[in-house]
Amino acid sequence: MVSNEIPALTPDELLTTTRTIRKRMDFERPVSRDVIEECLTLAMQAPNGSNMQSWEWLLIDDADMRCKVADIYRAAMADHIRELQEHPENYPKTDYSDEAGQRMFAAVAYLNENLHRAPVLVIPTFGGRTETASVFLQASMWGSILPAVWNFMLALRSRGMGSAWTTIHLNREREMADLLGIPFANRTQAGLFPVAYTLGTSFKPGRRRPVQEVVHWNRWQGR
Repeated sequence: MVSNEIPALTPDELLTTTRTIRKRMDFERPVSRDVIEECLTLAMQAPNGSNMQSWEWLLIDDADMRCKVADIYRAAMADHIRELQEHPENYPKTDYSDEAGQRMFAAVAYLNENLHRAPVLVIPTFGGRTETASVFLQASMWGSILPAVWNFMLALRSRGMGSAWTTIHLNREREMADLLGIPFANRTQAGLFPVAYTLGTSFKPGRRRPVQEVVHWNRWQGR
């Protein structure tokens, strides 16, 4: 039997075992509003540009609305797959044919099919639009929401829950805004995060490139 006892994690363990959760979401166990708001209280301790705190969070726990959100997500996924097939030149050439790549694709397909079953869906938003902004302003806007989102995921992990950082629905961001009443003209959606307790709480660090392969000291070194 898989244990759901929340582990006592050191900071390093928390940082290295907070993973993207797809197939290991417990769709049958309810998630209370209180625990989500507790995690968001911690999330909003994150640093942000000029301490403007422009974040606002849309939390969706109504079953019918979750289904409608999932429909837009799936339509955006279908758009993306079609674009990949018709215009592969627009995307980086990456080989996912190995076992790890196939597992990832299977997990993505599983979440696509079951997104509506997640007890809570979370959409973080920040003020303003980035389409015509300078690179500096874009970086400032995204840099003010991303640390808060990561804090949120760490807080979930420490409470035996997990999520997946998804962005595919942003291909249909306006459609999602219309469904949920988000003011599209002055709010940017940063992603869509299904939240659930995890099936078991034991996770391992992910495989990553050695730090020596990705670090440049003092000046960029060509490879």
